[in-house]
Amino acid sequence: MEKIAVIGLGLIGGSLALELKKISWATIYGVDNNPEHLQKALDLGIIYEKATLDVVKNVDVVIIAVPVNIIPELTLQVLDLINDNTLVFDVGSTKSKVCKAVKHHPKRKNFVAVHPISGTEFSGPGAAIYNLFTDKVNIICEQNLSSKKMVDRAISLFENVKMRNVFMDSAEQHDKHIAYVSHLSHISSFMLGKTVLEIEKDEESIFDMAGSGFESTVRLAKSNPETWTPIFLQNKTNILKSLNEYIKNLESFKKLIENESDSEVYATMKSTNRIKNILSGIVK
Repeated sequence: MEKIAVIGLGLIGGSLALELKKISWATIYGVDNNPEHLQKALDLGIIYEKATLDVVKNVDVVIIAVPVNIIPELTLQVLDLINDNTLVFDVGSTKSKVCKAVKHHPKRKNFVAVHPISGTEFSGPGAAIYNLFTDKVNIICEQNLSSKKMVDRAISLFENVKMRNVFMDSAEQHDKHIAYVSHLSHISSFMLGKTVLEIEKDEESIFDMAGSGFESTVRLAKSNPETWTPIFLQNKTNILKSLNEYIKNLESFKKLIENESDSEVYATMKSTNRIKNILSGIVK
């Protein structure tokens, strides 16, 4: 890699740029429709040069790290401009729409649909950090529709930033599973924060009593709404299904408490404790 264009210089795009600067001699070009973000990324040393979209004509890798509602159309524009040897991937949290958008593009084989599962509750170039991806999982979808050369390059890139690659046959499969393990947790955090904020109007001391459990549970409620609104809407079908199942469990647990069913309350939580073993097997 000699030249890399990063489109979108927030947490994920900025952090990837930092890692790629650390492990390669590539020139990192930054593209962002927010001039302040672009300048800040340059000032912070995240990128080497500011650029416009036309820069993708002459780079080896294009990383698309913008909100998911922008990704499909932007990816098509990028594929129209690149040369035959350029790897293109987006890092969005939903994959179905972008994969459908590029399905019949002449340069579809240059595109690899990936989702590096990592992040924090912060946003913008100032949120970019080193080691964000270390020991995390990167999902690669529909690898059979990309050229082997491009998939191998994507695998190597994410291995070099110390991620573990896993594969899913379809973008739809990805979006279904990620609705449960990522999107639902963000909604839960936002709505818990909303509930407590509403109570706080009458109980001003509530945050003085909040412990680490509350803080860790609502951490995701600090996330950028500009990022998460299009994710929730783009993955609507899967999110609604996961929400319905979550609400059903909440209602069921509520009834157990109402009925003072101590043994069933205990049994419900005890059976859920097995998630510790599952997560310890996933997180390396």
